[in-house]
Amino acid sequence: MPAAGDRRPLVVRRVGRLSYAQGLELQAQLVADRQAERIVDVLLLLEHDPVFTLGRNAREQNLLVRESLLKARGYDVFETGRGGDVTYHGPGQVVGYPIISLAPDRQDVHRYVRDLEEVMIRTCRDFNVEAERVAGLTGCWVGRDKIGAIGVRISRWVTSHGFAFNVANDLAPYSLIVPCGIADRGVTTLQQLLGGPVQLVEAQAALARHFAAVFDRQIEG
Repeated sequence: MPAAGDRRPLVVRRVGRLSYAQGLELQAQLVADRQAERIVDVLLLLEHDPVFTLGRNAREQNLLVRESLLKARGYDVFETGRGGDVTYHGPGQVVGYPIISLAPDRQDVHRYVRDLEEVMIRTCRDFNVEAERVAGLTGCWVGRDKIGAIGVRISRWVTSHGFAFNVANDLAPYSLIVPCGIADRGVTTLQQLLGGPVQLVEAQAALARHFAAVFDRQIEG
């Protein structure tokens, strides 16, 4: 691992709660800036207003309620450019959007996804929760339940979209979908596993720290 002074810089931005549309707009701006080398690598950490998102591989049958009814209940619904199937974002969940360049030394999509899993596995360990990978499936798992989902986009080796880590979010909306298209497994949160409240800022801090370590970056500021 490089010495701290040799690591590439990483700016961590905690931007609070945004609509999904605002998140897309912010990512698009940062991706363009990173591709043009106007900025260094950035990790956005945020919460989203309640929203269901459908990735490039989403199947219509995995949305169990009609889109019009979901919107009538106050949920946004977006078809988006990330990989993966359908998932849910909402308050109490940490969404991480890395806007980083994988060039020249990490130009491997499979490795990138495994590294995001590692960030969440290490974060769980900080809370005394043993998480793992599951062969053939993407994400971070505790037993048969997913605690962290991944859906990424890479353009000219600059990343966007990223991961969603369940801290204290309401799990009820997941009953309206087949999460990530996986019908025979469940979803969980840190709060549910620990049986008590978990501060979102603590989870954000752990995710940022482990992201920097896994990706050999030095957090600025």
